[in-house]
Amino acid sequence: MAEDVELRRLRRRIDALDRRIVALLHERASLVLDVGRTKQALGRRAIRDLDREREVLVRIAMANDGPLPQADLLAFYRSLMAASRRLEAADRRAARVRASLEGSAGPRGAARPSGSRGSAGSRGSAGSAGPRATGGSRGSGGSDEERGPS
Repeated sequence: MAEDVELRRLRRRIDALDRRIVALLHERASLVLDVGRTKQALGRRAIRDLDREREVLVRIAMANDGPLPQADLLAFYRSLMAASRRLEAADRRAARVRASLEGSAGPRGAARPSGSRGSAGSRGSAGSAGPRATGGSRGSGGSDEERGPS
C-alpha cells in the first residue's frame, strides 16, 4: 500500500515535469519561428544550418551529466531539430500562401474570387502552421529548402 502511494507521488512529479517540458518546447518552437523569419528577412534561403546543429549537439553533450545515455539525449535533440526544421518550412509555406492571397486580392476592399478566404481567421495563420495544418510530418529528408545548399 505504501509503495502504491509512493509510486503515485513519483508519477505525479513526472506528469508535472512533462507539462513544464511541453511548455518549454513550445517556447523553443516560437523562437525557432522567430529565427526562421529573421533568416528569411536577411535573405538566407536555407533552413538547415549544419554548423549550428553541430554546435547545439556539442553543447548538449557537454551539459549531459545525468543518467540519460549520451546517444539517447543526442538522438532526442536530432529529432527536435528535425521537427524545428519542419516547423520553419511550414511557416515559410504559410507565409508564401498569405502573400499570394494578399497579392491576388488587389486593392483593399476589392472583391475576392469566390471560394477564397481572407487571411484573418483562416487556417493558414502563423499560429497554426504546424505539421497538422500542412498535411502531416514528413520523413527526415525534407525538401531542398529544408536541407539547404548541397
